[in-house]
Amino acid sequence: MRAVPFDDVFALLTAAQFSPGDLARLREWIAGIAHPAECIALIEQAARGRPCPRCGCPRAHRCGLASGLQRFRCLGCGRSYNALTGTPLARLRKKEHWLAYLQCVLESRTVREAARVVGVHRTTSFRWRHRFVTGAMRDRPVILSAIVEADETYRLESQKGSRNMTRKPRKRGGVATKRGISGELDCLLVARDRTGQTLDFHTGRGQVTVAQLEKCLKPVLPADVLLISDSALSYRHFAKQAGITHEAVNAESGVHARGAIHIQNVNAWHSRFKGWLVRFRGVASRYLINYSGWQRVLDARRLTMPAHLLCAAVQPG
Repeated sequence: MRAVPFDDVFALLTAAQFSPGDLARLREWIAGIAHPAECIALIEQAARGRPCPRCGCPRAHRCGLASGLQRFRCLGCGRSYNALTGTPLARLRKKEHWLAYLQCVLESRTVREAARVVGVHRTTSFRWRHRFVTGAMRDRPVILSAIVEADETYRLESQKGSRNMTRKPRKRGGVATKRGISGELDCLLVARDRTGQTLDFHTGRGQVTVAQLEKCLKPVLPADVLLISDSALSYRHFAKQAGITHEAVNAESGVHARGAIHIQNVNAWHSRFKGWLVRFRGVASRYLINYSGWQRVLDARRLTMPAHLLCAAVQPG
């Protein structure tokens, strides 16, 4: 059979009209033919010039290869390391499938869908999800600016996948036994400025406290910031202690905005997050911050390609 030149195939593809299903199949096929050396090259490029992850010494010499990666021996502590040592991706295998899997992360595929597309077991897919997302979600702003909206959203505590539950199991879609905000609910605090920069914090269960706001928000708010929140007293006390300007919106009274004073941006982020989370059919409490970080990365639209996610994930913690 005569081989068809690539230019002819490319011309046919650019002229064709694809349905969403056709595009998905084409994307899966392209992701599956990534060259194994491409992932290795991206990892070593992102880690070039990195000091020893154990002692911080910048001097090292080459010390052989292992799993396709160059190893180095530190001239300070004598320990050996590679580009993944000290990162969330250390000791993971099958690097030839990583870029294809990261495309599944960008498309928010479920564990089983990603496993089918990439050709790995579902337990491997689950492990990779939380390693890659944990690495990529560290791409977050250091400080927020100008006008910052802060609000919490609450989800029913979940021990999904736990072998040692601390309570009786609930049926799928269970509800809290207590009314209002109680210790049965996980609190996710989100702060977002008007430029779209977003930070998320899992503060535990129950209502957010002044101490938790002090720990989470004070390091990321400049002195001249305007903090806008709902009418919860904890924000008022926090702002007074921190010496920052604070405005409250009392939505319960029917007033949702006073000109530029509103929390609609952060509430819209909450809404997108909850709608996006439905596809995963329940999230364990211990992984809630991973999923909010995943959504934050997707929402920021800074890491839009598998290579971007990989370079972010291999940065040291």
